[in-house]
Amino acid sequence: MSQQTTPPDRTSSPWQRRLIITGFIVGIGSLVWSQLPKGSYPTDLSSIGQGQAVLVLAMDSNYSGGASVMELLNDVRHDFADSVQFLVASLALPNGQAFANQHQAGDGTVLLFDAKGQRVAVLYTPQTQDELRQALKQALGL
Repeated sequence: MSQQTTPPDRTSSPWQRRLIITGFIVGIGSLVWSQLPKGSYPTDLSSIGQGQAVLVLAMDSNYSGGASVMELLNDVRHDFADSVQFLVASLALPNGQAFANQHQAGDGTVLLFDAKGQRVAVLYTPQTQDELRQALKQALGL
């Protein structure tokens, strides 16, 4: 008499399916998280002239100039965090557009204000960390 062997069961167990689904969700979440902008910058421009120096980056998320300047700001921010407040004027928001119009600023423009709210310097899409550091030190006397 011949024995018939049954083929192995190719269905995965419930815990294997859960593990695969969890891994997939974690992978997608990690990808999305890695694409978010680095560092968080307040957009409340009312703090200009309130007793602390302020750096404002005019940024339009549809263009790359502001994003590249934000990367530079991320690198120098910690050096000046005690004496300078870093803000973003989002050109996608009405108050950011009004600010940009008032100061003739476009995507990637960096504006420096002293503690009294007087504009002391403007940089149009700075290219290096050193350029930003130098401007902050000169304009704000740091």
